[in-house]
Amino acid sequence: MTESTLTVKPASRAEVVSERQRPAAKNFIAAIWASVIGKKIVMAVTGVVLILFVLAHMAGNLKIFAGPDEINAYSHFLRDVGYPEFGNGQLLWLVRSVLLISVLLHITAAVQLTRINWRARPAGYSDKKNVETTLGALTMRWSGVLLAIFVIFHLAHFTFGAVGFEPGQFVHLAVYQNVVAGFSVWPIAVFYILAMAALCLHLDHGIWSTFQTLGWNTTDNKPVLRTLSRIIAIIVFLGFSSVPVAVLLGWVR
Repeated sequence: MTESTLTVKPASRAEVVSERQRPAAKNFIAAIWASVIGKKIVMAVTGVVLILFVLAHMAGNLKIFAGPDEINAYSHFLRDVGYPEFGNGQLLWLVRSVLLISVLLHITAAVQLTRINWRARPAGYSDKKNVETTLGALTMRWSGVLLAIFVIFHLAHFTFGAVGFEPGQFVHLAVYQNVVAGFSVWPIAVFYILAMAALCLHLDHGIWSTFQTLGWNTTDNKPVLRTLSRIIAIIVFLGFSSVPVAVLLGWVR
């Protein structure tokens, strides 16, 4: 009787390196997320994604001033874009998924950074003075909370037609009709404008913070970037608010 011999093939160098790098990569990502600077980078990157969306969304909303055919056609275009590689609405839902992930990461990082700041300063200052700050910076957390509430209401209102409309009044993809009907209810229009004011304050400080976190600001360009942040925030406020104001004043009907 003979004994069988089991031969074990030694792992290749590439396999050894790959195996060593796999947990290291996971630990690296976890370490980045666990650090304060990592959370700030996540907020900055997701902030850029959300700012670009806000600007594109505002530009789309302003098509309402071109009439119902223009903005309704734009709504259909958003669902057809990417065809035939993507089916109807598939690319739109992909974009929505990216936005949802960005929002969740942005909010989570903001909440965790706030808790870290509170733990680092458990007792409030007896004499607190805000030096070289802005209204946007002072109201950053509260404007963020208001915006989170607004986003939920906005989706329920204009995306699903679940609130703010009489039975049968909301018509899917009839954007012009839905906007006019929705903003004809003045409390909703006022709430929308107040939310855009909060967005303006949030962007005023948020865009500037993004420049700082990503290291784009220098001593020379600091005034320019600070002014740019404010201009973008004001343009966003005026652009979005112009729609409910136009409906309330009867300019769009």
